Amino acid sequence: MSEIRVYKKDRRLEFWQDGELIQTFKISLGFSPDGEKLRNGDGRTPEGSYYICTKNPVSKFTLFLGISYPNIADAERGFREGLISQEEYDFIKVSIEQGKRPCWETALGGKIGIHGMGTSRDWTAGCVAMEDEDIKWLWDHTELGNPVHIYK
Repeated sequence: MSEIRVYKKDRRLEFWQDGELIQTFKISLGFSPDGEKLRNGDGRTPEGSYYICTKNPVSKFTLFLGISYPNIADAERGFREGLISQEEYDFIKVSIEQGKRPCWETALGGKIGIHGMGTSRDWTAGCVAMEDEDIKWLWDHTELGNPVHIYK
């Protein structure tokens, strides 16, 4: 199985297959990349363990691999802090447990993914951006459900 590892500090994405590093790519992040993503509009790229939950071939960002942000830990924090309701928390939890896309329409934010459109600067709303040729390669080598680990 393939796995994606993102190292925010190093602006690097690694693609692993069956425990072997296959490819490394330069990336850009959200416009305010330091720290964990806390809420919609903060410009931060989340940190944690996720999976590819959508693949959009007609994205305005070349190609879009949606990741399962918010995960259960993100939802627990959001619920504790009063950012999301019990109902929203429950929906996110069930979606993650079933390997589906969590709700992207809460105060925690959503629509976070890996996409194209360049790496010249940190410019996204929280996504991981790659060069167009790199996202095309990654697209061809990933499937729904592949793990995505995002580190500081």
